[in-house]
Amino acid sequence: MARRTAVDACPFKALQNLPGDGPALAGADTMASMNAPMFSAPAAGPSEILGRAVPGYRAAPFLPMSRAEMDALGWDACDVILVTGDAYIDHPSFGMALVGRLLEAHGFRVGILSQPDWHSAEPFRALGKPRLYFGITAGNMDSLVNRYTSDRKIRSEDAYTPNAEAGRRPDRAVTVYAQRAREAYPDANIVVGSIEASLRRIAHYDYWSDKVRRSVLPDSKADLLLFGNAERALVALTHRLAAGEPIETIRNLRGTAFMARPGWLPEGDDGNPWVELDSLALDKPGRIDAHPDPYAMAPSAAAAPKPAADGAQPVRIVPAAERVAARRAQRGRTLIRLPSYEQVKDDPVLYAHASRVFHLESNPGNARALVQRHGEGPGARDVWINPPPLPLTTPEMDFVYGRPFARAPHPSYGDARIPAWDMIKFSINIMRGCFGGCTFCSITEHEGRIIQSRSHESIIHEIEEIRDKSPDFKGHITDLGGPTANMYRMACKSKAIEQNCRRLSCVYPGICENLNTDHSSLVELYRKARAVPGIKRITIGSGLRYDLAVRSPEYVKELVTHHVSGLLKIAPEHTEANTLAKMMKPGIGAYEEFRRMFETFSAQAGKKQHLVPYFIAAHPGCTDEDMLNLALWLKKHDFRLDQVQTFLPTPMALATTMYHSRKNPLKKVSADSEVVETARAGRVRKLHKAFLRWHDPENWAILREGLLKMGRGELIGNGPNCLIPRQPPPAAAVPGCARGAPPGGKQASAPAKPAGRAKDEAPRRSMGHAAGAQAAPSARARRPEGRGARKPTRGR
Repeated sequence: MARRTAVDACPFKALQNLPGDGPALAGADTMASMNAPMFSAPAAGPSEILGRAVPGYRAAPFLPMSRAEMDALGWDACDVILVTGDAYIDHPSFGMALVGRLLEAHGFRVGILSQPDWHSAEPFRALGKPRLYFGITAGNMDSLVNRYTSDRKIRSEDAYTPNAEAGRRPDRAVTVYAQRAREAYPDANIVVGSIEASLRRIAHYDYWSDKVRRSVLPDSKADLLLFGNAERALVALTHRLAAGEPIETIRNLRGTAFMARPGWLPEGDDGNPWVELDSLALDKPGRIDAHPDPYAMAPSAAAAPKPAADGAQPVRIVPAAERVAARRAQRGRTLIRLPSYEQVKDDPVLYAHASRVFHLESNPGNARALVQRHGEGPGARDVWINPPPLPLTTPEMDFVYGRPFARAPHPSYGDARIPAWDMIKFSINIMRGCFGGCTFCSITEHEGRIIQSRSHESIIHEIEEIRDKSPDFKGHITDLGGPTANMYRMACKSKAIEQNCRRLSCVYPGICENLNTDHSSLVELYRKARAVPGIKRITIGSGLRYDLAVRSPEYVKELVTHHVSGLLKIAPEHTEANTLAKMMKPGIGAYEEFRRMFETFSAQAGKKQHLVPYFIAAHPGCTDEDMLNLALWLKKHDFRLDQVQTFLPTPMALATTMYHSRKNPLKKVSADSEVVETARAGRVRKLHKAFLRWHDPENWAILREGLLKMGRGELIGNGPNCLIPRQPPPAAAVPGCARGAPPGGKQASAPAKPAGRAKDEAPRRSMGHAAGAQAAPSARARRPEGRGARKPTRGR
């Protein structure tokens, strides 16, 4: 077979002069009109080709992982080599398969380096030098969340590795892999992505080292960082590189970040300059005075002042629409300078301020570019972060998820068991994104707040693919979901409002009146899916947003009657108003309303079904008294939890900011603003976790000690209102877990722990984040300690 060189076969030659991806932030009234680049006006945009395959392309059985497979395909080189910390499973729930097959559909030759040995550069030469770039990822999960529990104990298994073998990826895998790829080929382009890179794109608090670390960009020495679900930017970038554009000149792609010299600015649009706004002018730490006008700014140095006109000028009344358009245009050419890495590293108040500004600039309809200085003196560089990527349309989602996946692990793994694959192989992602805004979760910072949904036809087609391609399929679809079970096709009623909104949550402190909470399309989808021949059962494994569900009794009845396996997991997270406010979660009353509906419809269906609630211990703002009240609530309702969770501070989450800075970034930050008390010492965190398992005899001693210190000795005794008995119960009397669920295991093998930040803090021996639902998004890092695999959640 004659070999074809990769770039010579570049598709869409007419579109090789692709401009930037994504809209100007000025003057777009509908999301459909947001197809201009950020810095200049294009003739055509990548969104026009994202959902178009190159004519006549043929998909490989699997993307190649060896030279032998490349030879069989007739390739002399790969255009793109994707490096991942996971096993390669050709399924749309695994990020590398999803983007690899997307690039393949665009005519590019994509190879996979799965879990390469990082101790030398040689494994990174296995497929040769890529023509265009190395795409570096940690995998579907953050490598540190994957390896360590919230006690900082090493997990005994890795669900994304053949035979669950631990230790097959390095800590901070994005940085290590990028450095090794650079060592292997110093002149190769390096592009980093995945949830690990996304949540480390600016200076961030790192729980595992207990310090503020730099952006991943300077440490990895990458040329470009793609954050979020990066299909649009990835397609545009790859076409532009194939057309010969140097990577160092590609600076106008949404959803990208890069290093720039101090003072660098994009060229102005039609002579209009870019302006730089100090973030302190938006949310000034210290005494808060009158809020300044963010548009009263001096132009950049590159701007030449316009000469004043001679004589009087006629008075002109500017229409409101023109004034709004002008302000949007100004906003689109404004960048916000965050406090530098050196500043946020040393000042927790400035860290909280930077976190608040970062999250406020997260709506792709109005977000501005962010810049953060790293380093001082001649070596200083700016991390420049472009606005977030635009959400995919339904046809684009259908195209991305409709590639011809093999729906199996790569044949090189043989009969090895991969736990994550066992969990995910019969479940289907129907949507992405989340507008909940929970502060302990980073899924919004990764996937965005705008829900992106697939069509019914695309989802039904995937059900049929599972039925027809999976030899061990017995007729049970284990999930139709995403980050949440029931946000499918929900959106703001007004695109104009959506583009201008700066709320961090659409459902907190109450459900926005502009949010369409209609569940009818989801109910229709469930009914269509059940009618597919060969489908015997469909259960919903994703977590349910019950404050939305109660608005649709029809949906709750459909769910309870047909799609609950006996246990339905939901996440009230807490019962106390103060803690729930720090989480941005609804009050416990919403849970009680849903519980009543659930029990009513279960009885009508003649089914004995139960709710399994999940709660978080030691969340920032949660006091000992809050946890005691939660324990009393659990005892009152006879919940004996086994899968409990202790807060784990993951990068970029707002609750992590509270944990590190002891400030509340949900409000304006100042030196005198609200102090958020947090259970940081190991003994206190262990007590909070024990309150969740008040029934466990192993927790009797610490609960007794805690209750006496709190002056609540009346809760120790044998009466009905007591929390624990007066005498320690025998170990053999340990009750079962919540509603009959199987008990969990325990973890061992603790690594070294960093010193605490204050002399009076005990060593952090019990930061045990034992997260709740096994299908929770990886960005939340919620996994029961010692239990099985976590569901893959597209952590690219």
